[in-house]
Amino acid sequence: MVSQIRPGKSHPLGATINPGGVNFSVFSKNCAGVELLLFDHAEADAPSQVYRLDPAVNRTGYYWHIFVSGAGAGQLYGWRVNGESKPEAGLRFDGEKVLLDPYGRGVAVGKNYSRALAARPGSNAHACMKSVVVDPRAYNWEGDQPLKRPISRTVIYEMHVAGFTRHPNSGVSPEKRGTYAGLIEKIPYLQSLGITAVELLPVFQFDAQDAPPGLVNYWGYSPVSFFAPHAAYSSRKDPLGPVDEFRDMVKALHRARIEVILDVVYNHTTENGADGPTLCFRGLENRAYYMLDPADRSKYINFSGCGNTLKANHSIVRRMIIDSLHHWVQLMHVDGFRFDLASILSRDEHGHPLPNPPLLWDIESDPVLAGTKLIAEAWDVGGLYQVGSFLGDFFMEWNGRFRDDARSFWKGDTGMAIRMANRLLGSPDLYGHEEREPEQSVNFVACHDGFTLNDVVSYNEKHNQANGENNRDGSDYNLSWNCGVEGPTEDPAIEALRNRQVKNFLATVLLSIGVPMIGMGDEVRRTQNGNNNAYGQDNETSWFDWSLLEKHADILEFTKKLIELRLSMSLIQRNEQDSSLNELLRDVSVTWHGTRLNRPDWSEHSHSLALTVSSLSRRHLFHIMLNAYWDALEFELPPAPSPTGWKRILDTWLPSPADISPPDFAPVITGSRYRVQPRSLVVLAARQAAK
Repeated sequence: MVSQIRPGKSHPLGATINPGGVNFSVFSKNCAGVELLLFDHAEADAPSQVYRLDPAVNRTGYYWHIFVSGAGAGQLYGWRVNGESKPEAGLRFDGEKVLLDPYGRGVAVGKNYSRALAARPGSNAHACMKSVVVDPRAYNWEGDQPLKRPISRTVIYEMHVAGFTRHPNSGVSPEKRGTYAGLIEKIPYLQSLGITAVELLPVFQFDAQDAPPGLVNYWGYSPVSFFAPHAAYSSRKDPLGPVDEFRDMVKALHRARIEVILDVVYNHTTENGADGPTLCFRGLENRAYYMLDPADRSKYINFSGCGNTLKANHSIVRRMIIDSLHHWVQLMHVDGFRFDLASILSRDEHGHPLPNPPLLWDIESDPVLAGTKLIAEAWDVGGLYQVGSFLGDFFMEWNGRFRDDARSFWKGDTGMAIRMANRLLGSPDLYGHEEREPEQSVNFVACHDGFTLNDVVSYNEKHNQANGENNRDGSDYNLSWNCGVEGPTEDPAIEALRNRQVKNFLATVLLSIGVPMIGMGDEVRRTQNGNNNAYGQDNETSWFDWSLLEKHADILEFTKKLIELRLSMSLIQRNEQDSSLNELLRDVSVTWHGTRLNRPDWSEHSHSLALTVSSLSRRHLFHIMLNAYWDALEFELPPAPSPTGWKRILDTWLPSPADISPPDFAPVITGSRYRVQPRSLVVLAARQAAK
């Protein structure tokens, strides 16, 4: 039984293993008293030891600390913090609640955990989450380091750790389905696909019970810890298992030359609004961690749509976020981050946008983070939309305008030709003024939030009845087209059109300047049956159905060849330091056409465009034709630059395997015109004569 204690130190925060024991330190400015609780196991219904901290001995400034001899890695613990409960003053101390350590590197969630108890008066010691003491350096990385792949050579695959292998037909053993270990088993599939980075939906510990009755929180956008990997994604059930298994996964992906990007949620927590549970931050120092309504501090400002908003530019929260990023880079070896609702991180403590937000500049200028991939979702639900204007020199942006314009163009909306042209060229209308690298735009058509790519071409309306909100949840702005029938169909003509539209979207993403991103399963037409808000569907609605590899083998093969084409004949195989987007566009000599050479049709009712563009090496010339019209169109072709003539390397109208061909084996195109079939995309390539 652990019994000997010493005063401890305020730094570092969290639980730190030292010779002879563990130093615990936590921030709480306005509380009256603090207790450290030690537990023997995850299911324990009471602490085995309780240490009441003496403010005269165990407090330095705003930090409460204690050293416990004999404690070590794997020890479970929590805090209880006493103080005033004055919601109208922003104070929500509750001395009966067991609180997680904000800096805890592991979290244990017992089977008896109850979110409801944490939201009601009374003790939750018998049903609480517990922090885990972790020795973060007790792991053999075997020489592993982040890969630092050039961004111009990056293809991102957005995926859900659990959903990737949870389906019974995944071929993964039952005990490893839905885990980091299960993902490791499927790395050969990712390699065969050709992607270079996985972007993992949230893996910070979250509360799966943060969902309406009958549902679970599947996506994970409800964090309760910014340092601990989600325990339920581990096949190991010991307290230290999730940390090591996560690192096993990162190491294995790196060995396969695949980078790991984390979707990180630093904009809110799972404690939600005034009626939410007290799990961590609320009970430690509510006024420091959350934006509160200045007119009534019992209310939370909600720019996240999830009940609360973290006060990201408060000194304490700002430090915690930077420390969290350092932890995942230095000790967990991840390669980058996608910041969920990143515009929130630019707001001050009252929610007003800041011209120079300290946190974002800290991230930009941090030497530990230099070279990591930083991606902003440059908007929030409070009305900030900063696509094209997010600050800094290193943040890339999820380009929501690319998604919207590509969907609109291919479903035949008017006024889209000029917009589609901009999206193909890295969105110079959004990013050209910044004189930055061509890959500032992360291009995508579908992601976790909204329709899958299959559903973009299969549904006109959302079908979210399974979410239990009478189809009121989820966006109504989908820019989708069902190609003639709502949902599944046996009509071969409609299925052929849907297949073609899927190929059009994949080609648009993977041939455009910028960083391409495709969603998990879009390469095999994964469907969510029209559900565009499947955050609570931890079932076959959301899981990767591995039978689709056979059912849609043609789309899978098309995607593989398309990724290979991008990486082997990219327009932007360049030195990472030597060109901005504007310089690149000048170097590749873009010429725009319509169906007639040098006569682009930018009119409101145009549904077609073509461009001729050279590779940076000057070895190849490409002629690309897009026809979103409902009839075939004859396109004039420019003269081939060499006697070998034009070769057709891609035509989405053609059935597999003729739809895409390696340049060396592609058929030669003769004549001065090419008939581009309805709603299809064609790419011709020719070798240029040496100069």
